Formats: sequence, structure tokens, C-alpha cells
Amino acid sequence: MKQSVRYVVSNDQVQLAWAEIGRGPPLVKAATWLTHLQYDLDSPVWAHWVRFLGEHFRYIRYDERGCGMSDWNAGELALPRWVEDLETVIDAAGIDRPVALLGISQGAATAIRYAVRHPRRVSHLILYGGYAVGGLRDDDPARAALFRAVMEVAALGWGSDNPAFRRLFAERFVPEGSAEQLAWFNELCRRTTSSANAAALLQARGNIDVRDQLEQVRVPTLVLHAGRDQVAPLAQGRLLASRIPGARFIQLDSCNHVLLEHEPAWREFQDAVLSFTGLARRDARADAGSPARSAVLTARERAVLSLLCEGRSNAQIGWQLGIAEKTVRNHVSSLYRKLGVRSRAEAIVRVHGRRDAS
Repeated sequence: MKQSVRYVVSNDQVQLAWAEIGRGPPLVKAATWLTHLQYDLDSPVWAHWVRFLGEHFRYIRYDERGCGMSDWNAGELALPRWVEDLETVIDAAGIDRPVALLGISQGAATAIRYAVRHPRRVSHLILYGGYAVGGLRDDDPARAALFRAVMEVAALGWGSDNPAFRRLFAERFVPEGSAEQLAWFNELCRRTTSSANAAALLQARGNIDVRDQLEQVRVPTLVLHAGRDQVAPLAQGRLLASRIPGARFIQLDSCNHVLLEHEPAWREFQDAVLSFTGLARRDARADAGSPARSAVLTARERAVLSLLCEGRSNAQIGWQLGIAEKTVRNHVSSLYRKLGVRSRAEAIVRVHGRRDAS
């Protein structure tokens, strides 16, 4: 799949970078921060999201104002402006049919506002890790205090050469991430926005409150939430599902705010989205015998697979590639799933087409 990146100018003259990949019914992701349209394609945190959604949809996403490839001179940072930006991107994409709308984290509030404003333009509303009320508006004083502390850390240390400040965010978003994934997320924070923007974006997030909008949603809605999410409490997901008429709620067994490819919750998320939108799975598992099957593996997974076929242990593979043994296990689990196999022997047979592998 090849990504196409374009720019569109917002109502207040901010340049927004947006991209599309894949074919199928349109699915648009309301922007979140900590994204970069190009950098995300090879990331161990976001690439599997892009790949899955691009395999099944005409997947359209954009970098939020102040982040990634969009203008860092962001203008106004507030929910009404984010909804306008979503409208601008959907119009620029020339979509002539209702879209499935994906709202992740703070993007859920944007997606909800858009769905209420344009119910005939939304076929499905999918909310993951979302919240109706930001940390500064929450009735829970502990959440509000933690949010203010995080804002202060961002203002003081986001652009620092010391990665410890940004690591706070990485470990909250993907606490079960490998060393490689945490390092990548830390670098993503540095690349995607400035200290000033990070602090301003957090302030705007903290003041989100769409509770009065929830009962006005009139489109089919699926709410998914990680049960041990450290960024958006589970109670927020339950609030969304309880207030949006007819919403279906699925609690996922994970603590990651961004689901990682190796965890079972990611597969459950995929199955739920496909079932909800009425699509059949179209990943390479359906053609597991094809020589092109390995094309869906990342470069790192192909390297692990090559060494695995040489009979190397996880420890040996980790030493040769310079990664932790836990990271190797994650890659092995991922490539087993993609190849449709359950063991090293089956993987070797799949790669070499031999029945005498042992």
C-alpha cells in the first residue's frame, strides 16, 4: 500500500497535512496529537494501525494543527477548531458518502461533536480510549491533580535533551511497550511538536467537556476501552457508552492507551471494528500460502524470521540485532500471527515450503 500526503488550508489559514491509504469504504480518523504522517509508517507503535485500517478501508488521517507535518504555528487550540479541521479534511478528501469516523483518545470528543453536527455524513462512530471530560474538568480530584502535574512536566521538559521528561508520556501511553517501542515513542514526542505546543495542547485537552453532546448522537456507535488505561480512565469509556443512545461497549484486556500489535486486545479490536462495520477480514492470513505473504512483515520482523529459520534462540537473535529478548518474543508472536502459524517449525515450512523442518 502506498500513502498519498496532501495539504489543505484551514478556516484560519493553518496548513493541515492529511494522508490517505488503501481502498474500500471511507474511514476517517479524527486527529490526535503525537502523530507524524510519515514517521508513523515505520513505527513499532502505529504502523500496524495504519496497515490494518488501510487493508480494509480508504483510510484518511491527518496531523493535528501544531503537530507532525501540519503547521506548528497552530493558531487557536480548542475543540471547536478541531471539529472545523475535521470538516476541512473530509471536504478536501472529496468523500461523497457517509464515513466511518474513528475517535481515539481526545479525538473521541472531536468525532462526537462532528457526528452530532453532521449525522447524515457519518455511517459508524468508533471510539477507542476516549473521554467525554478532560482531566481539568473531572470531578475526581486525583485525576485533575495528576493532569496538572503532567502539564507542568511538558512545559518544563518537552524539548529537553534529557529524554526522561518525554519518557513519562511514553510509559503512560504504552506501559507494556518494549524498550524499542518506548524509545520510538519518546522520539515521536520530540519530533511531533514543541514544548509550547505540547503544554497548550494539554491545556486544551484538559478542558474538554462533551457530556452535553452524548445523548444527541444519532449514529451507530462502538465504544472500546482498555480496562487498565492509564491515560483515559475506564470510567470515561463507560460514561461514553452509557450516555450515547444504543452504543455498544467492549472492554479490552490491556493497559496500553495505544494498543500494541503483539497483544490479544489488538486482535479483538480489529475483529470488533470489522464486525461493527460489516466487513470481512482481508489480511494476508487469507492467503497464507502465497510467496508474497512475507511482504506484510516489517523489516525487523523479516530479520527476526531469517535468524529464526537459522535455528537461533530468542537470546541469540536479540544479541545479534541489538534488541531485548522480550522484544524478540513480541516480534516472533507478531510474525506467527501474520504467517498463520503456531511454532518455529511451521514458520520454517511456510518460508521454505519444506515438510521436513524440525
